[in-house]
Amino acid sequence: MNSENDVLRVVGGKPLNGQIKVRGAKNFVSKAMVAALLAPGTSVLKNVPEIRDVHVVSDLLRLHGVDVDVNGEKGIVTIDATHVQLADVADVDTLSGSSRIPILFSGPLLHRLGEAFIPALGGCNIGGRPIDFHLETLRKLGANVDKEHKDGIHITAPDGLHGAKIHLPYPSVGATEQTLLAAVLAEGKTELSGAAIEPEIMDLVSVLQKMGAIISVDVDRTFRIEGVKQLKGYTHTSLTDRIEAASWASAALATHGDIFVKGATQPEMMTFLNVFRKIGGEFDVTDKGIRFWHPGGDLKPVAIETDVHPGFMTDWQQPLVVALTQAKGLSIVHETVYENRFGFTKPLVQMGATIQLYRECLGSLPCRFQQRNYKHSAVIFGPTPLTGRDIDVPDLRGGFSHLIAALAAKGPSTVRGISLIDRGYADFRGKLAALGAAFE
Repeated sequence: MNSENDVLRVVGGKPLNGQIKVRGAKNFVSKAMVAALLAPGTSVLKNVPEIRDVHVVSDLLRLHGVDVDVNGEKGIVTIDATHVQLADVADVDTLSGSSRIPILFSGPLLHRLGEAFIPALGGCNIGGRPIDFHLETLRKLGANVDKEHKDGIHITAPDGLHGAKIHLPYPSVGATEQTLLAAVLAEGKTELSGAAIEPEIMDLVSVLQKMGAIISVDVDRTFRIEGVKQLKGYTHTSLTDRIEAASWASAALATHGDIFVKGATQPEMMTFLNVFRKIGGEFDVTDKGIRFWHPGGDLKPVAIETDVHPGFMTDWQQPLVVALTQAKGLSIVHETVYENRFGFTKPLVQMGATIQLYRECLGSLPCRFQQRNYKHSAVIFGPTPLTGRDIDVPDLRGGFSHLIAALAAKGPSTVRGISLIDRGYADFRGKLAALGAAFE
């Protein structure tokens, strides 16, 4: 049952206008907090967003004996990892359902304690995110992985971790982070090829370098890590959340609005900005952020294929699909990263959108889902008027997309399960109110 706090009643049909502020990246901040486990001493992380994931990771760290102070108002998290201990299995399991972070604790805990325990993993239901890459990486670095443990996965490293040659068959963000966090204190050199090079990963590399790690990256997606004996605490300011910034940009486009996203930065968003401009959206980059607006007239259809960085982010496409329902003509979106990313389109169709899903690859990029039974291509025909309705939030990005659709639609909508959106969008209710959104 949804509590009253988990339901938002929106009255759409009104442009979103005004200014909001976006802080640090959800996909970086939680990983930087885990990195603090590698060093006895204090680490300070700044520009931290007030999202639920930060509190989940804070609680997980506390279960392992780490002191964590979260100042949500100032966006500063202080972590003292001088004392680290094994957490109670049941306690970790209670928290793990709300996050996939526990698997990344493996490397730091193996270095600090010689063992780690990983419970069942949670996260958004947007497709399979197997942890096999993670476990295989740890094995190659010398860990023993016991998957038969009754409560989860028990990992030990009686002889410590050692450098290895690791190749990822797909540039998985999680497996890249796992390797970096485990290899920095491993004895010898580690070569990681086929790695992910997202801006959030490069910011994690910056954090690890501040701590004393030696990491180089080549243009062919290869990281070379020279293990060091010890690391120290860090002080670091997180890069801005490019997913949240793009989500508000899509909201401006879908509602014929004008939103200044304070804190948004251009370099990490170049691919998105190109597509935004092709559709007919306008933007203006300043030192303090980026202004996004709908200039009037018809929006243009586009063909998009999601891809790993520097391609078009999978997390960008869901909010943008809502805007594409208002573009004049046929748009195509080929999803190559997560197989179930289009589950969120069903309520959009019920609201009046014309969206057809296909199992075929409607694009030219190599795709992992070719010849497999996943509807991972979408054809969107517009413009179609949207009408408000009752919606159940399926996942984090899909949920925010439904909110955008409700705000773009004529009449009232009831959006249920909005607590999922709290995982990645800080104070989104307050920001919507600041932009003039109407609630019942």
